[in-house]
Amino acid sequence: MKKRMWREESVMFLSVLKWFLLATLIGIIVGLSTFVFLKGLGYGIRMANEIPYYLAFLPFAMVISVLIVKKCAPGAEGHGTEKVIEAVHRFNGKISAVVVPVKLIATIVTISFGGSAGKEGPSAQIGAGLASAFSDIFRFSDNARKKLVICGISAGFAAVFGTPVAGALFGIEVLVVGQLMYDVLFPSFIAGITAYQVTHALGIGYFYKPLHFSPVFSEMFFIRVIIAGIVFGLVSFLFIETMKVFKKGMGLITLSIYIKAFVAGVIMALFGYFVTTNHLGLGVEHIESMISGSHACWYDPILKTLFTSLTLNAGGSGGVITPIFYVGAASGGLYGQICNLDSSTFAAIGMVALLAGAANTPVAASVMSIELFGPEIAPYAAVACVISFLMTGHRSIYPSQVLGMTKSNSIKSTVGKEMSAVETITDPENKTALKYLKMMIRGKKKKK
Repeated sequence: MKKRMWREESVMFLSVLKWFLLATLIGIIVGLSTFVFLKGLGYGIRMANEIPYYLAFLPFAMVISVLIVKKCAPGAEGHGTEKVIEAVHRFNGKISAVVVPVKLIATIVTISFGGSAGKEGPSAQIGAGLASAFSDIFRFSDNARKKLVICGISAGFAAVFGTPVAGALFGIEVLVVGQLMYDVLFPSFIAGITAYQVTHALGIGYFYKPLHFSPVFSEMFFIRVIIAGIVFGLVSFLFIETMKVFKKGMGLITLSIYIKAFVAGVIMALFGYFVTTNHLGLGVEHIESMISGSHACWYDPILKTLFTSLTLNAGGSGGVITPIFYVGAASGGLYGQICNLDSSTFAAIGMVALLAGAANTPVAASVMSIELFGPEIAPYAAVACVISFLMTGHRSIYPSQVLGMTKSNSIKSTVGKEMSAVETITDPENKTALKYLKMMIRGKKKKK
C-alpha cells in the first residue's frame, strides 16, 4: 500500500513539474508575441492618425486584410478566439503556423485605419498558433497539444488585458458552456501569469480603475443590480443576434468579398468624416472615459454593435471582446444615468457582465471585475454576470462553443453539440417557474 501511494505521489509530482515547465515556456512565448502585437498595433494606430484624412484609406485597408487572409491563411479569418475554439474541438488544437503572422498583420491593418474590432482575439489566436507549432516541433500527443493551445488562449487573454487570473479562467471556461476544464487549470494559471509578467516587464501598460465606493446595502440597490443584469443579458442577446444577421446578410450578397469589404470601408469612413469616429477603431479610450464617469449617449452601444458586425463580417480582422467591453460600458453608463445611480460603477459592471453573457464566461468575467476595478465591486458584478449569462440563453458570440449544460430545467436543449447546432424547446412537462408565476398572479387577484 505504501509503495503504491509513493508511486502515485511521484507520478503527480512529475506531472506538476512537467506542466509547470511547459506552461511557463508557452507563457513566455505568448507574452513576447503579445508584446510584439500590441507594440505593432500601437505603432500602426499612431502612424495612421498622423496621415491627413486617414479614414480615406479604410476601404483599402479592409480589402488588404481580406486579401492577406484569403491568399495566405484562410484559418485566420473572423475574430480569432472563435477559430481557436473550433480548432480545439474539431482538430485537436491543430493550427497552422502561418496563421500567426497573417493574423498579426491583418489585424493591425484593419484597426489602424478605423475598423471596429478588438485586440484580444488576435492575441489569443496568435498565442494558440504558437502553442500548436511548439507542440508539433516537439511531437506532443493530440491531448497534450490541446492543453497547450488552451494555455495559449489563457496567456493571450491575460497578457492583452493585464488580467492573469481572469485570463487563465477564460481559457478553460470559454470552450464548453457551463463547465470548467479542471485538467488544464494548473497550466493555464501558470501560462497566464507568466505571459502577463513578460508583457508587463517589457513595458506594456494596462488600464486599472479601482472603484472605491461603499454603497449602503439595501434591497432597492440590490434589485437595481439584478435588473441591470437582466438588461445586460438582453444587450448581449442583441449583440450576438446582430452579428448573426450581418453574417447571414453578407452571405446573401453575391458580390465579391473584396467589393463587400471595400463598400463596408466606405460606409464607415463616410460616417467617421461626417458624424463621429467614436465608434470606429479599438475604442479603448472611450471605454476608459465611460468607466471614469463620462456620460454615454443612447446610440453608443447601437452604433458600436453595428460597426463591429460590419467590420468583422465584411472581412476585417480583429477580436470581438473589446467591442463587447465598449457596448457593455456604454449600456451600464446609460443604465446608471437613467436610474440616477453612479454611472461609473454601472459602466464597470456592464463591461464585465456583457462579456459573461456574450461569451458564456461568468466566472472569468466576475474575477476580471476584481482585477480591473477592485474587490468592492465584486459582489454586485458577480450577480450581474451570472444573470447576464443566464439571460443570453443558449447562444454565443462563439458558435463553436460546446453546450455543456442547460441553463433552465424548463428548456430542453441538445447538450454536447456546438452552439451553432443547438436546438431548444420549452419542456411541456416542466413548467414549474411558469406555474409558480401564475399562482402568484392569481393569489394577488384573490386578495384584491
